[in-house]
Amino acid sequence: MSDLRDPAPYDALLLLSFGGPEGPDDVVPFLANVTRGRGIPEERLKEVGKHYFLFGGVSPINAQNRALLEALREDFADHGLELPVYWGNRNWAPYLTDTLREMVTDGHRRIAVLATSAYASYSGCRQYRENLAESLSALEAEGLPVPRVDKLRHYFNHPGFVRPMVDGVLASLADLPEDVRAGAHLAFTTHSIPTAAADTSGPAETHGDGGSYVAEHLDVARLITDAVREETGIDHPWQLVYQSRSGAPHIPWLEPDICDHLEALHGDGAPAVVMAPIGFVSDHMEVLYDLDTEATAKAAEIGLPVRRSATVGADPRFAAAVRELLLERAAAEQGRPVTPCALGTLGASHDLCPVGCCPARALKPAAAGADSPF
Repeated sequence: MSDLRDPAPYDALLLLSFGGPEGPDDVVPFLANVTRGRGIPEERLKEVGKHYFLFGGVSPINAQNRALLEALREDFADHGLELPVYWGNRNWAPYLTDTLREMVTDGHRRIAVLATSAYASYSGCRQYRENLAESLSALEAEGLPVPRVDKLRHYFNHPGFVRPMVDGVLASLADLPEDVRAGAHLAFTTHSIPTAAADTSGPAETHGDGGSYVAEHLDVARLITDAVREETGIDHPWQLVYQSRSGAPHIPWLEPDICDHLEALHGDGAPAVVMAPIGFVSDHMEVLYDLDTEATAKAAEIGLPVRRSATVGADPRFAAAVRELLLERAAAEQGRPVTPCALGTLGASHDLCPVGCCPARALKPAAAGADSPF
């Protein structure tokens, strides 16, 4: 990718994330934003928000995004890429609509978008695209110019995303007591979603059997396991497991849960486990609570040594990967030949989300897709 330098037609990059509360008074309003339209009473939101209150009502995701924002700006500057980087959230300040309004006021009309979700799914892709369409409609209603936004492809198998996670697993293995290190199991974790949503994730041709969501995570888990084996000479047993389930009990969600998995491994005699949250870009609340707090407590209860490996966060290699993704997409938009950078068996993801990709139960307009109104 070293020969790619021209970001045209893009004149700005938008870092698009989920958002999170930054104090106790923010928790319930934030959760009200997240659950908008579901009619959940305030008392229930307070109960749901107890994880945030354990950490002073502050989600680490905003600090992580600020660090990533700085890393992107530094990487761009170091490589002579004169492209401004903005940040907007779906559910908390800085809100997406406000950021897009600022961007068009600053004169930007062709915007590349990086979502802080690496994999295909409704909640990890199309819902971001729906929020983009809502915000663009709001700008149009205000009489402002409506920019074109292009969401950068899924980066789950980009080496700049994978390699930091490999290093995190290696560091966690090295931190285990020597007598249990060689036999340690690897538990690759990601957010559990309804099986119906998983089965329809990604393009229509990938639907069924967990869809693109499960296939992509399995590919990353294999990449990390293979790299660990190459560097240590040990083939650690591994499994993809899930965390952070939040749905109604009668609706099937992806399983097994990480805590159930730890109990099962302990029962089978596993000497130790490294939990690797490959489904998360940064150490946000679901990593801090579901793994560092709840799963770690379960492991201590049953006497199972565990370590939790690091997420990618603002690693300079990830910032470099974002630059490469941007310039790769720019070259494609210019009509120049480009070979997308991807590891594993699945190849590079699509640039433009096709019709039927990650559908919701009630379809809404979504930007940056083949059927988009903008």
